[in-house]
Amino acid sequence: MSTATSQAAPLSAYAIHVDARDNVAVAKVPVPRGTLVQVGGNIVEVLDDVPPGHRFALVVIPDGDFVRQYGQPIGTSKGVTAGALISRANMSNDVPVVRELDEDMHTAAPEYVPESQRATFMGYRRPDGRVGIRNWILIVPTSMCAAHEAVQIATVAEFTLFDKAKYPNVDGVTAIPHNKGCGCSDGSNIEVMLRTLAAYADHPNVAGVVFIGLGCEKTNLTVMEKYLNDQHRPLNKPVARIGIQDAGGTQGAVKRGLEAVEAMLPVANQITRTPTPISELSLGVKCGGSDGFSGLSANPALGRAADELVRQGGTVLITEVPEFCGAEHILAWRAKDATTGHAVYDMVDWYKDYASKFGTVLNENPSPGNVAGGLLNITIKSLGAIAKAGTTRVEGVVGYAEQPKGRGLYLMQGPGYDQESTPGLIASGAQLVVFTTGRGTTIGNAIAPVLKLASNNPIFERMKSDLDMSAGDVIDGTRSIDEVGLEVFEHVRRVASGEMLGKSEENKHREFQVWAEQSVSL
Repeated sequence: MSTATSQAAPLSAYAIHVDARDNVAVAKVPVPRGTLVQVGGNIVEVLDDVPPGHRFALVVIPDGDFVRQYGQPIGTSKGVTAGALISRANMSNDVPVVRELDEDMHTAAPEYVPESQRATFMGYRRPDGRVGIRNWILIVPTSMCAAHEAVQIATVAEFTLFDKAKYPNVDGVTAIPHNKGCGCSDGSNIEVMLRTLAAYADHPNVAGVVFIGLGCEKTNLTVMEKYLNDQHRPLNKPVARIGIQDAGGTQGAVKRGLEAVEAMLPVANQITRTPTPISELSLGVKCGGSDGFSGLSANPALGRAADELVRQGGTVLITEVPEFCGAEHILAWRAKDATTGHAVYDMVDWYKDYASKFGTVLNENPSPGNVAGGLLNITIKSLGAIAKAGTTRVEGVVGYAEQPKGRGLYLMQGPGYDQESTPGLIASGAQLVVFTTGRGTTIGNAIAPVLKLASNNPIFERMKSDLDMSAGDVIDGTRSIDEVGLEVFEHVRRVASGEMLGKSEENKHREFQVWAEQSVSL
């Protein structure tokens, strides 16, 4: 045995070789310059200090050849030496555009778990047959002109009217203040806002609704009511409507709102949890504050949980369309048929066109934190991001805050921005969201749990009061993606049953915002 061989450590001690076709490995710990690693029968000397989450070349990658991770091109070499740190200096962002589809393509449905063997959870069965996992009284301002009063009603109600001992089946009183309506342009912007607010009011996690409007805005109470009727969404739950101008101003409107909440609380408390097939669950999958490990641990582990839910008859929703860019062909190839595959491409192309109107390109999506963590470009980020959706076939695509027409995996149009995309998933019917993070995030939602799955153990330990689970054992090599994925599935089931709260709920995170799809203030 040569001296170099005896000094070399197995590649797995320092890095992860994601796919056998890859010509790079991802450092899982700091790899100092001069480190010798054994790659198959070869010894590679690492030429640069490589931070965790970043890549180094396993072989010479000639100028013009593709740099590969996940078995896919992630950029083009500018001349990379074996052992070199992959950076923007030696790799361009150029990757091939892949858009071919077999017009006769057909992706088989997953092997579904027999109904008798499917998991169950304890849910709130609503009169229309849908099932909620939480039981909220919701205050909905029809425009930003009523946002202050909505918050006042919810805040005062929780402090003075809501008593968990008295109303054990109610989760509380919450509001969804926003900055839309009234002064926004007509067209798709108002349509998206009304659709989102209506979906929240109609959501199975909501037991009663108080609509509040100023009175003279474009999106007033009458417009909201007409929208609900036109969409055939009768609210089969207690509903109150309050006009601030009609009530004599803020104090009068808040008083009426509190009276409405007080009347709704005992009605909402009458419903109790009952055993429910897991097939009634709709799961939103998201990521934010991603790092170089997100696509290796947390995202594929969540994807494993998503696959299990689909196999058991449930629904999974994924969004963040800018983070499909560079990986959209993989989702299109997984579509149930060519028509659906083309719809995947169309939603990405729509977003590219939409972004270009504002002088923006999707390549600008990775944040400084993403880049510092190893996500050097949108292709790397996207290839890791889509792993959240598992491996089952794509059943269809829906617009922002639109309901899927069936069960299984659906893609929802929407931005990567967490504060807008997460509410969109809830509006599309998700009763809860699992949110993966590599650098740590705290976001929640007004009416639904948002569970955080860390990509690495150090960030989980540092932010334990905000993060629910960790997939870091995958990086450490002590557990498999399958093992962590099934743990995530069980954690979701228990939270859906009300056996535990998500950390975002414990910390009273109740974020809400509507995506301003094509907003112009007038």
